[in-house]
Amino acid sequence: MRTGPMDDDLTLDPDFPARFDRGQRSRCQLYLVSPPRITEDFAEILAEALDAGPVAAFQLRLKGLDEHAIARMAEPLQLACSERDVAFIVNDSISLAKRLGADGVHLGQGDGDPREARTILGPAAQVGVTCHDSRHLAMEAGEAGADYVAFGAFFPTTTKEVLHRAEPSILGWWSTLFELPCVAIGGITPDNGRILVEAGADFLAVCGAVWTHPDGPGAGVRAFAPLLDRS
Repeated sequence: MRTGPMDDDLTLDPDFPARFDRGQRSRCQLYLVSPPRITEDFAEILAEALDAGPVAAFQLRLKGLDEHAIARMAEPLQLACSERDVAFIVNDSISLAKRLGADGVHLGQGDGDPREARTILGPAAQVGVTCHDSRHLAMEAGEAGADYVAFGAFFPTTTKEVLHRAEPSILGWWSTLFELPCVAIGGITPDNGRILVEAGADFLAVCGAVWTHPDGPGAGVRAFAPLLDRS
């Protein structure tokens, strides 16, 4: 299905999915994104989070550092993920994902084409694309061979500057019409994430709600369990 970029100007009906049989989609899963800055002991912190409950993927997102520095930090984190069968995803950089032998790469709109990533990283790599609040960008990403599309931000967040605000209805629209998984991102907590799960998110990408949890990252992961168990 192809539509033009002006379709993003049309308001989505929140009840749109109710008109269709969306079939049986997989249970919504947790997708962890690293804090903007990490310490030398972060591998232990990550391990605590991953051991606390099911996590599908971990994305290493460290802005403002060169690839050599990120590569040095990545090795113990990648090992922690591999030992627990958690996908290790690199943010932004196809070349770094290739260098590390990562499980995949997450691309912003200015970080390269999914086709290029597929050629360089191979058919088994997971390629995700940030699509903000745009149906048009999501369809383009799907046609370019992305493995998932990410929508957001849905809620206020201090992790990054928010230039685009998405509504839960875009998750319902996407999950009704397309089989490609969608990720919801941006300020998601156990308290506000239910609406995103019910709308059709396949993954909740979370950062601060886990890493800054007052009782530690393990408790942060466990706090999402009731939300995901009922999805």
